[in-house]
Amino acid sequence: MPEVVGVVAVQGDFEKHLKALADLESTPTCREVRTPEDLEGCTRIILPGGESTTVGLLMQRYGLGEALRQRILAGMPTWGTCMGMILLARAVEGRTQWTLGVLDVVVRRNAFGAQVHSFESEVPVKGLDEPVMGVFIRAPIITEVGPGVEVLSEIDGKVVAVRQGAILGTSFHPELTDDRRLHEWFLTL
Repeated sequence: MPEVVGVVAVQGDFEKHLKALADLESTPTCREVRTPEDLEGCTRIILPGGESTTVGLLMQRYGLGEALRQRILAGMPTWGTCMGMILLARAVEGRTQWTLGVLDVVVRRNAFGAQVHSFESEVPVKGLDEPVMGVFIRAPIITEVGPGVEVLSEIDGKVVAVRQGAILGTSFHPELTDDRRLHEWFLTL
């Protein structure tokens, strides 16, 4: 089966992920995903950054949430960046918010502060020889990690990247840089 990477395109920076994937030497077929029908035929999925409450409501309204949950639980490789990681999480600290609940972590939204506190930082990632540049925009952190979750990266003692089987979660936005190593790595999961 040919590789088809879906990028959830309900809201947020989905176009940057599509561009990052197009930049790869082994460019996979990519597709914007807004409905359960768009998800059909996808072999991998990326949930980009954006506003998690709004996107969660829209995903529920159009049936994409349940379709995604079923595919992810069936083993589809999945990557959530920032908002995407929030939507993958088991729970959001201090809030009652809908999530897919497929990644055994608890996240704290806006953990580094408001939009004006956004920053870039080198992020060491387990398995990569050199750090990647991460863009943190109202970024979440992971405050609880379940037993099957591997911590891939921390910044100042705060967990910002994890992996659970074929599910990858990052607090930061590598798609906003020119470094494509995490996109390449995601295609190997």
